Amino acid sequence: MNFLEEIARRRTFGIISHPDAGKTTLTEKLLLFGGAIQEAGAVKNNKIKKGATSDFMEIERQRGISVATSVLAFIYQDKKINILDTPGHKDFAEDTFRTLTAVDSVIVVIDVAKGVEPQTEKLVEVCRMRSIPMLVFINKLDREGKDAFDLLDEVEQKLGLRVTPMSFPIGMGYDFKGIYNIWEKKLNLFSGDNKTAISEGVEFDDLSNPELDKIIGETAAETLREEIELIDEVYPAYNQQEYLEGKLQPVFFGSALNNFGVKELLDAFIEIAPSPQPKKAEERIVDSKEEKLTGFVFKIHANMDPKHRDRLAFIKIVSGTFKRNAPYLHVRNGKKVKFSSPNAFFAEKKEIVDESFPGDIVGIHDTGNFKIGDTLTEGEKLNFKGIPSFSPEHFRYVNNADPMKSKQLYKGLDQLMDEGVAQLFTLDMNGRKIIGTVGALQYEVIQYRLEHEYGAKCSYENLSVHKACWVAPEDTKNEEFKEFKRVKQRYLAKDKQGQLVFLADSEFTIQMTQSKYPTVKLHYTSEFKNA
Repeated sequence: MNFLEEIARRRTFGIISHPDAGKTTLTEKLLLFGGAIQEAGAVKNNKIKKGATSDFMEIERQRGISVATSVLAFIYQDKKINILDTPGHKDFAEDTFRTLTAVDSVIVVIDVAKGVEPQTEKLVEVCRMRSIPMLVFINKLDREGKDAFDLLDEVEQKLGLRVTPMSFPIGMGYDFKGIYNIWEKKLNLFSGDNKTAISEGVEFDDLSNPELDKIIGETAAETLREEIELIDEVYPAYNQQEYLEGKLQPVFFGSALNNFGVKELLDAFIEIAPSPQPKKAEERIVDSKEEKLTGFVFKIHANMDPKHRDRLAFIKIVSGTFKRNAPYLHVRNGKKVKFSSPNAFFAEKKEIVDESFPGDIVGIHDTGNFKIGDTLTEGEKLNFKGIPSFSPEHFRYVNNADPMKSKQLYKGLDQLMDEGVAQLFTLDMNGRKIIGTVGALQYEVIQYRLEHEYGAKCSYENLSVHKACWVAPEDTKNEEFKEFKRVKQRYLAKDKQGQLVFLADSEFTIQMTQSKYPTVKLHYTSEFKNA
């Protein structure tokens, strides 16, 4: 198979949702259909994460939530599917935000009973900002939930999406009979009393056919006809180009737990979802079909095996072919590096690969050379954009609890911050260190990992900060900026990259500061050039 064919058969996507919308179950069922796992429940009981068990993962097992993105790959209908299953829990949203830089499209999972939830809104906002093609899967139709049209309205209004239904439920909850697949013009029905058996899709081009009344009953048939007619009138027809540009979002209904609607979702997905796309670097746009290798680090997982102190850097291949033992330029360090054992991830195992193509995710053993956002090329100096730091929600001073171990503490903090677990700010005034996180649970993770992986102990002290705002003055020499720095001196800090940050204690303070110093712009992400 030649290089261009390899690119065309790849689909790299992320699955995002609020916790408990059924994201992990959907991931598992996709793997099941792809023949990558043999039994359901493998994701839940961590069989899939065999290759990635570590002390850190014990927190996942104890709490039963995903705290790190899993990379899973399988082949389906000769397409190579790379799934990035992201944590839904808001305390680990930063990992999810970064993962979205490595995907070409996204599946948004929504719970039929709960509708659109806050975490979904945040994640979809990031996808919209980057024009990532999105496909919506409304899950758990076997339970009582909101009316299908109400849900479509909610998705449009709360998420600001423009939807087009590709399938539609026949009844819901106790009355749920099945789904009409608008995309393929097929009926898929539940059969059997326990509603777990699924009939093969019955071709049904013409809903006015009286056969429909016999199959699903007169009332249900009449309702379905009216609903499909309404869909034709109200919603736009599916348009491939608009979907790829992020301007139209197809919606599927189903129940991942009962395998219902999952195959339809997967079949449509591999047909319409984009193969690896061009990616914007600071210097130029890099096309996936270019022959020279480019790739970037979007995630680092430290100490996957605590005994060996190994870190894995996850690299998304943007263009060219990644070859084992070939020399590549690490752009930030300006050094050539070779990799003797790059890993690819198949559902249950990691395996060493000789070559990988655009769209693939490669795991590289790292001794501490890589940072999130680092670029690999065959010599060209490129830097990929789009891995911002978001303003944390929680802030605490970090204190060294064991003065004999200060070297270990700073090394541990340094490496964990490289991994993107949290953000470190150093106050300009006195040099005190502040850790900012998206969620309070992160502090437990940091404390646990510092002790178990670096032999260092830390304690925390509360700090009343509402938001970290990155400061971008129009002119660093003007009087206004000088006055801002003098008046706000106590609240100014530097992030790990040395950028100036204003630690504001309230929304009111931010508004007052903006109106008093209009030429000093404040941003909620560190990468404000395209925000």
